[in-house]
Amino acid sequence: MIKILIVNLMPKKIETENQFLNIFNNVPFKVKIDFLFMESYRPKNCDINYLKENYKSFKDIKKNKYDGMIITGAPLEKFPFEQVSYWDELVNIMEYSKTNIKTTIHICWGALAGLYYHYDIPKRDLSKKIFGVFKHYIVDKRNKLLTGFDDEFLVPHSRFFYLKSEDIDKVKDLDILSKSDESGVYLVTNKDNSRIFMTGHGEYDRYTLYNEYDRDIKNGAYPCKPKNYFLGDKPVVKWKAHYNLLIINWIYHCILNKKGGVLSG
Repeated sequence: MIKILIVNLMPKKIETENQFLNIFNNVPFKVKIDFLFMESYRPKNCDINYLKENYKSFKDIKKNKYDGMIITGAPLEKFPFEQVSYWDELVNIMEYSKTNIKTTIHICWGALAGLYYHYDIPKRDLSKKIFGVFKHYIVDKRNKLLTGFDDEFLVPHSRFFYLKSEDIDKVKDLDILSKSDESGVYLVTNKDNSRIFMTGHGEYDRYTLYNEYDRDIKNGAYPCKPKNYFLGDKPVVKWKAHYNLLIINWIYHCILNKKGGVLSG
């Protein structure tokens, strides 16, 4: 049984749970998932009693070992890391991952936080949100995470930051695997794929971007419509197959295969 720990930092906890459960229900492996909540933060959009009953805390799992971990995104790009209320707790979890978890995926703000903590890569802010579904291409075809991928594939993005290629290139342990002409760097890994960073949200469901767009309008943000997302007035899913393949590759090559690195030759 493969054991995965998901650190759920997203505001809509149950929605995010269902997104990942649907993904892992479609992989050809037996997977047990534990969800983790941050004890140092009281969520606004989820009953704390629900989390205490259905999630684990870091105190519950800090002596355990997991095959994989996922740290989700969070709408925190505009805050300095040290001002995030649960930053110290998240740092403890990322430090724990060095010895207790084979491989960790960091998503969106989670990627930003992980690159900052592990590699001291600075946060690069944007005034205009990267919002929509964008074409991506492969930079490094040797990496097993992208086995079976097409030359182009689509990924949803929703963020106010970007990763600067030059910052990543300065770190010898990191490789850029995929980029987009519109949304920039998407996928970054260290040499043995034990740390994976992705700026997009392949786990999103059909209406997630739509709901974020509606929320921003109600909050007075008046954002642009998410690009390449609507067919007429209806959202169209165009990213799920590749994201599911990425998760399958992650499990097969990084968890089940001890080497988990790049293709030889």
